[in-house]
Amino acid sequence: MIKKEYICSFTISMRPLISICIPSYENVALVKRLLDSIVSQTFKDYEVIITDDSRSNAVEILSHTYKSSIPGLTYFKNAEPLGSPANWNKAIRQANGQWIKLMHHDDFFTRPDALALFAQKTQEPLSGDFIFSNYISFSAYAETPHRVTSLETILLRKSPLNLFKRNFIGPPSTTLIRNNNTSWYDERVKWVVDFEFYINYLSTTTFTYIAESLIGIGVHEAQITASVFRKKGTEIPENFYLLEKLGARILSNIFVYDYYWRSFRNLKIRSIADLAPYTTIETIPKKMLRLMKFQFAIPLSVLKIGPISKCLMAFSYCFR
Repeated sequence: MIKKEYICSFTISMRPLISICIPSYENVALVKRLLDSIVSQTFKDYEVIITDDSRSNAVEILSHTYKSSIPGLTYFKNAEPLGSPANWNKAIRQANGQWIKLMHHDDFFTRPDALALFAQKTQEPLSGDFIFSNYISFSAYAETPHRVTSLETILLRKSPLNLFKRNFIGPPSTTLIRNNNTSWYDERVKWVVDFEFYINYLSTTTFTYIAESLIGIGVHEAQITASVFRKKGTEIPENFYLLEKLGARILSNIFVYDYYWRSFRNLKIRSIADLAPYTTIETIPKKMLRLMKFQFAIPLSVLKIGPISKCLMAFSYCFR
């Protein structure tokens, strides 16, 4: 029997300012937390789009219970699970709003005026096409605030490549992005998917930063990022794909150079031959080969000492 995608549209309205796009998968309790946080928002010019990768119908049933409290809600059941980030793009492609608010199902708005503050920024003449806020990560053990420093905002305005230093924007749920109907998240990657998109998007527009924690980010072991962390089979191919996509010239940025330095060290790559199962050695740029040969001559026990590793990286960068 062939499964068919079906749509439950609860309302039809004029184009909203914001489309809240929710790519969901199974965890109905977390989806409910997110929907409850949407219902509590003081700003109401939005639609909600749920694209569901679940095998069960629990998220669908839950969506119907919000029929009256979220009139602008549309639910899509994927015929087959799309996975991340294809399900993100599926939700975005259904959006009618002027702006896209991607919200992962394990994230939520931390306060009733959160969406209003995002919406307010869209009306400012110099807001650009990309808005993001601070956030708080919530795990089973702690609540951790994440704030962007003044130096980081300066670095981001100078070049989006400086996100290689640290993805201080955070997960996509922290962002509000103009719906320009262009390509969105690269479906070939998972580990670098968010900051790869930020780098490409911010290369053609400015951004606005909201220095308030408007988003709660759920942290748990079932997340995609947790499942691929420190996995050579994921990180190495994606990092080299990223280098190929952006071009070897990005290694002239010291934060990019340091990112790859740290990657090889943390993954315990000790020779070029170690990379053979994950990438095509012949296509590795000469600048990258010089970085690797320099690092591989240093004992891993030395590289594990942070300050020494950083000094060696800087020396290598200066003579690259």
